[in-house]
Amino acid sequence: QVQLVESGGGLVQAGGSLRLSCAASGRTFSLYAMGWFRQAPGKEREFVAAIATSDRLAAYVDSVKGRFTISRDNAKNTLYLQMNSLKPEDTAVYYCARAASGVGWDRLRIGVGYAYWGQGTQVTVSS
Repeated sequence: QVQLVESGGGLVQAGGSLRLSCAASGRTFSLYAMGWFRQAPGKEREFVAAIATSDRLAAYVDSVKGRFTISRDNAKNTLYLQMNSLKPEDTAVYYCARAASGVGWDRLRIGVGYAYWGQGTQVTVSS
């Protein structure tokens, strides 16, 4: 069974930075693409970023391009999201997710085809 545990959320002022981590259980982490999603109060869950099995392919929603960076350390079974120049509109619960088997990058890079989810970590950006 896949377990994903996020950490690193918190309260930060606008313009600040946070780095989220997602620790994955098991020995198959390196075989799957991973993604970050977020859900703000009263809104639907939104795709934020995705990364393929290596660092060579990554994709971002337009609103975070140039500010957020997704990365992974396959040796540590850990996914990261470096968030810089944070804005109040980035306030949300952030979730990491693992791709389902057999889903191509063309879908994963737009937030489709994820099968396993963490419990989320709260990020609050004050103005």
